[in-house]
Amino acid sequence: MAAGGLGRSERKAAERVRRLREEQQRERLRQVARVLRKAAAERSAEEGRLLAESADLVAELQGRSRRREGLKRRQQEVCDDPEELRRKVRELAAAVRGARHLVVYTGAGISTAASIPDYRGPNGVWTLLQKGRSVSAADLSEAEPTLTHMSIARLHEQKLVQHVVSQNCDGLHLRSGLPRSAISELHGNMYIEVCTSCVPNREYVRVFDVTERTALHRHQTGRSCHKCGTQLRDTIVHFGERGTLGQPLNWEAATEAASKADTILCLGSSLKVLKKYPRLWCMAKPPSRRPKLYIVNLQWTPKDDGAVLKLHGRCDDVMRLLMAELSLEIPAYSRWQDPIFSLATPLRAGEEDSHSRKCLCQSPEEAAPGDRGAPILGGWFGRGCVKRAKRRRVT
Repeated sequence: MAAGGLGRSERKAAERVRRLREEQQRERLRQVARVLRKAAAERSAEEGRLLAESADLVAELQGRSRRREGLKRRQQEVCDDPEELRRKVRELAAAVRGARHLVVYTGAGISTAASIPDYRGPNGVWTLLQKGRSVSAADLSEAEPTLTHMSIARLHEQKLVQHVVSQNCDGLHLRSGLPRSAISELHGNMYIEVCTSCVPNREYVRVFDVTERTALHRHQTGRSCHKCGTQLRDTIVHFGERGTLGQPLNWEAATEAASKADTILCLGSSLKVLKKYPRLWCMAKPPSRRPKLYIVNLQWTPKDDGAVLKLHGRCDDVMRLLMAELSLEIPAYSRWQDPIFSLATPLRAGEEDSHSRKCLCQSPEEAAPGDRGAPILGGWFGRGCVKRAKRRRVT
């Protein structure tokens, strides 16, 4: 036995006593929980004494119950009734008209109408995983810009929106016609791969999802830079990573826009990630000088208490009403006019088998049976896509 210490047998005995006490405490907690689940009128005198003698455990269990109920309420989707939603949209329209510098923050909720799942909705990715259910992969090549994407593009065209900050990687803002300079895609773009050896970084916009071979901390796409030969990497910022690319993240423009903003409109975001970026909320300014905040989301967000107005509605429904209130026509999306096809860089010879993702086609004829065109990365361009690709050259 060490001087002043316990011998091996004493330590074992002390450990047995500690474990016994913990088990007794857990059993008492289970007993109290069973009693609390009963209605007060159904409890026996002995059970009443148990609760009276276990006030600390009762308080702990009741606190847990309140937290669970609060979490459930936050996860519930709430819809304003139609008249209330129209009233709120009129208030939002007045704010849009009166804003000197309006910035829009968007999340996964604006893309659910394009059959892209969100994260924290009732059928969201994280929600299903927490329930132990499987998540099916979505074919993003079939997704097209939604009414909300097209409305935002029109609002920017009309100089009512100055900048868009998006958490989405689906590239739908770009495909809606919103200029590159007006978008900050904080978590990357699934259609863009870059060479980080070239200065400035050389971008390659593709008409297919470039992330097939990439994952957390593993970003090489399997293709190489046409100029220097360095391995290209995707632009996706995964959970647990820090985005360092200039484009398409465009953090500089996002922070500049936020610093100038007098109004922020949040669409379809839980804001649980965006709230962690203090530069987007002007937190260095006193509260009275921060931008006015308007939120459109079906669920609770951590920014609700600071919002001037919270609209509980689906993004497309709200934007349809808003555009009508502003007397603005919502442009229809056209694949033929999709900017991604004019921005795209064709693959080089030898890169044909570097992916197997489905490619976007600019017109129905290109995807018609019997017109599979030339194989590109295991996918297929129609003949029209190939001709346009051949006309483009990498500079």
